[in-house]
Amino acid sequence: MNHVSEIRTVGVPVTDQDRAVAFYIETLGFELLMDAPLPQFGGRWIVVAPAGSAASIALVPAREGNPAGVDTGIRMASPDAKAAHEYFLGAGVDTDELLEWPGVPPMFSLRDPDGNRLYISQA
Repeated sequence: MNHVSEIRTVGVPVTDQDRAVAFYIETLGFELLMDAPLPQFGGRWIVVAPAGSAASIALVPAREGNPAGVDTGIRMASPDAKAAHEYFLGAGVDTDELLEWPGVPPMFSLRDPDGNRLYISQA
């Protein structure tokens, strides 16, 4: 029997939840799905995602044992990776070079304000 049916939310540790929300909403264009007080967790339970996405990101408070500034391993898709790359560079986002290899979709990585690495490839 399969006891796990989907990957729903991945936590990304951040040092300033308000700054992170602004980046993920205003810069990446995500939607705010939830923002609820969670004092026992040291902050709020904040969930963001691209419109219509089945998977989401929880912007969790960084703490000892779960520091910010990590390679999240999160791969996101864009209909036009080159245009997205140019947009993020122009917006001042810490963005790596656009990788374009024969037979592989264009891709690049970027970092949020806490240095958490995210990846974008062409859908």
